[in-house]
Amino acid sequence: MLNMCDRTFRTFSRMMLGRCFMRCRVSRQVRRHYSFLPDDVKSLRAVVNPDVSKIRNIGIMAHIDAGKTTTTERMLYYSGYTRALGDVDDGDTVTDFMAQERERGITIQSAAVTFDWRSHRINLIDTPGHVDFTLEVERALRVLDGAVAVFDASAGVEAQTLTVWRQAEKHHIPCVCFLNKMDKPAANLSFSMESIRQKLKANPVLLQIPVGSGRNFMGVVDLLTNQKLIWKLKSIGEKSIGDDGRMFESKPLDHSDEPELLQEVKEARAALIEQVADLDDEFAELLLTDFSDSFDAVPSIKLQEAVRRVTLARKGVPVLCGSSLRNKGVQPLLDAIVAYLPAPSERHHDLVRWYKDDLCALAFKVLHDKQRGPLVFLRIYSGTLKSQTAVHNINRNSIERMSRLLVPFADQHVEIPSMTAGNIALTVGLKQTVTGDTIVSSKASAAAAARRAHNESSTGKKHGDHATVVLSGVEVPDPVFFCTIEPPTMAKQADLENALNNLQREDPSLKVRVDPDSGQTVLCGMGELHIEIIHDRIRREYGIETHLGPLQVAYRETVLHEASTTDTLDRTVGERRHVVTVELAVGPADASSTTASCDLAFTKEVEEKLSQELKDAVENGVHSSYLQGPLLGYPLQGVTTLIQNVNMEPGTSPAMVSACVSRCMLKALRLAGGQVLEPVMSLEMTVKEEHLSSVLGDLAQRRGTVSDIQSRHDNKLLLATVPLAEMMGYSTILRTITSGNATFSLALDTYETMNPQDQNILLKRMSGLL
Repeated sequence: MLNMCDRTFRTFSRMMLGRCFMRCRVSRQVRRHYSFLPDDVKSLRAVVNPDVSKIRNIGIMAHIDAGKTTTTERMLYYSGYTRALGDVDDGDTVTDFMAQERERGITIQSAAVTFDWRSHRINLIDTPGHVDFTLEVERALRVLDGAVAVFDASAGVEAQTLTVWRQAEKHHIPCVCFLNKMDKPAANLSFSMESIRQKLKANPVLLQIPVGSGRNFMGVVDLLTNQKLIWKLKSIGEKSIGDDGRMFESKPLDHSDEPELLQEVKEARAALIEQVADLDDEFAELLLTDFSDSFDAVPSIKLQEAVRRVTLARKGVPVLCGSSLRNKGVQPLLDAIVAYLPAPSERHHDLVRWYKDDLCALAFKVLHDKQRGPLVFLRIYSGTLKSQTAVHNINRNSIERMSRLLVPFADQHVEIPSMTAGNIALTVGLKQTVTGDTIVSSKASAAAAARRAHNESSTGKKHGDHATVVLSGVEVPDPVFFCTIEPPTMAKQADLENALNNLQREDPSLKVRVDPDSGQTVLCGMGELHIEIIHDRIRREYGIETHLGPLQVAYRETVLHEASTTDTLDRTVGERRHVVTVELAVGPADASSTTASCDLAFTKEVEEKLSQELKDAVENGVHSSYLQGPLLGYPLQGVTTLIQNVNMEPGTSPAMVSACVSRCMLKALRLAGGQVLEPVMSLEMTVKEEHLSSVLGDLAQRRGTVSDIQSRHDNKLLLATVPLAEMMGYSTILRTITSGNATFSLALDTYETMNPQDQNILLKRMSGLL
C-alpha cells in the first residue's frame, strides 16, 4: 500500500509540477521570479497536513467573463502546479475540465484545486459566474473562509457581481477585490472603485496604483511599500511580445520616475493611511503616539497588519489591480490572499469548540465517477479524517465506510491516508451522503458535543436552548424554468431515472417531479442554459438521447386578502373513529418583509395544548398546501398562516390532523383570493448609441422597465428589469437588432405581482393547455 502511494505521489509530481529555472541579474533593481530550482522537487505529501494557520480556503467569484478561470490558471502556473498557461479560448484550462465548459468557454460547475504559495496551503474553488449556476457559488462560499472578487476594470460591478457579493455577505466572508483587465482601453480605476462603493455598499481599500493604462499597462505600485512592480515585454526584432509573467522587476520609487506617478502615489498612500486609521483603532493609536510628526514614516508591516485586521473584521475590502490574461499582477494577488484573508482557526466556528478533537465535517458537493462511484467533497471543521474508517452521517442517521481519501486537483486527484481540520477533502465510499450533510466520527462524539453545547448554553453564553451540533446546510434556490423530458423508448426509462437521480444528487438546484395528471417526468432548473447543460450531460455521460418539451416559466402564487375558515374531518377507519376540527387564518406577508418564504405560527393556547407530534402533523399539513397554490398549482410565496384552534377526539391520529389542516388551508386560500407572481430579472446591457432606440422599443414590448441609462465610454449602459417569461431566446433577437454590437447580462431580481391583464392571458393559456 505504501509503495502504491509513493508511486502515486511521484507520478502526480511529474505530471502537475512545472519547473522553471531562470537566472537573476543582481543590480540596484531586483528582478523577482516565483519558480523552483531543478532540485527543489515539491511533493504534496510534505504539505498534506500543514499547520492550520498556514491554510487559506478561498473562492474566486465574479460576474461571467470577468476572468475568474484565467486568474485561477495563472495562480496554478506561478505556484508551480502546471507546466503551461491554460487559456479559456483554447479549452485547456485546469478547472474548466467538462466538455461543455471547454466548448462554451464558461465555468459550469465549481472546481477545487490545492496548491502552495510561500509556505502556505491554498485550497481554491473556481466558481461559475452565470446566473443559472448560482448554487455552485452558494455551496462553495458556505464552506470557505475568504473570497477573491474579480472585476472587469472597464465594467466595474455588474449584475451577477451583486448576487455573488450578497452570497458572500450572507456567510460573513472577508473578501479581497481584484480589478482585472487593466490592459483594456476602457479600464478605469476610479470608476471601478466608485461602483464597488456605491453598488456593493462596501468600503474599498486601494492597495495598488496601476502603472500605465490600456495597452501600456505595465504593472503596479504597492502603496504599502512604495515598491514599483513592472512586468516588461520581451523584444524579438522590432516586435514586443508578452512573456509568461513569471519574472518581474521590483524597485522602490525614486525621483527618476514620472512626477505625475509620484504625486498620485503620494496622495493615494496618504488616503490609504487615513482610511485605515478611521477603520482600525489600534492603527490610529499607533499613528498618534509614534508617528504623529510624519504619517509617511509608518512601517509597511504595521500598515499591512492593520489592513489585515480591517479585512477580517469586514470593515473594508483590499483592492488590487492587474491583468490575468496578460500575466500581470497575479503574484501580488497571491501574496494578498496569504496576507489578508483568514486562516480556518480565525473564523471561530462554535462547533470546533464543541467537538474539540473529534471529527466534524460538512458535505458541500457530490460528483459521480463511473469507476469510483459518488465522490463527496468535505470541509473538515475539527478532528482528523482518515481513509478506511467508518463515519456517522447525522442528517441521515447512518454509518458509512469511507474507502479512500483524496486531495482535489480539478479532475485529477491524489490519494492520501489522512487529512486534518481546516482542509477540503474528496472522499470515496459515502454512498448516502448528499449536499448539506454533517459527517462526524460516531454517534458518541455527536452526543458529547451536544452535551458541551448544552452546558455552554445553560450558562447563557451562546444561543440559549437553540445550540445545535449539526452544521447548517446549503440554501437551495427555487427553480425558475421547467420542461418535460422523455426517453427515446420505454426501455430506457429506468436508465433515465438513474441518470436524473445522479444528477439531482450532484446538483440540488435541479428538481425532478412527475406530473400527477399526465404522468410525464418534469425537469425544473435555474434557466435555459442550466436545462440545456443537463440535457447534454444525459446524452454524453449516460448515452440517452432524450426529448425535451417546451420551456415554461415557474411562476409563484400568493394571496390578496386575509381569510379565516374552519373545517372538520370525521372519518372511521376500521373500528377507530377520527374526528378533528381546525380553525386557521391566512393572509399576505408583511409588505416590508424581506423574506419571500411562507410563515406558520400558532396562537399561545394552541402552542400550549398540542404535543410536539401533533405540531409536526399540523406543520406537515400546512407545508404540503404551500406546494400547490389555488390558481394554477404553483408553489405559494409570501403567505402567513396562523393556527387559531385545533380540537380532536381522543385517539385521532396525527395523519388525520395533517389531512384536516390541508383541507382547511385549501378553503382559506380560495377565500383569500389568488395572485400570480412572476420572476423578474435585472438586465444590464451595453449597446452602441445608434441601436439604443431599437433596443428600448423592443424592451417596451417585453414589459421591461428601464431604470437608468448611463454613458460608458463610447457606449450606453442600459439598466432595466424585465419579466423572465419575455427573455427566452433574447440573445438571438438582440443580435439581430444590434447587428451583434451589444452584450447583456441577467440576474434574478425578485418575484413581482403580475398585472391583471397578463394574469388573465396566462390563466386562459393554461386552461387551454389543460
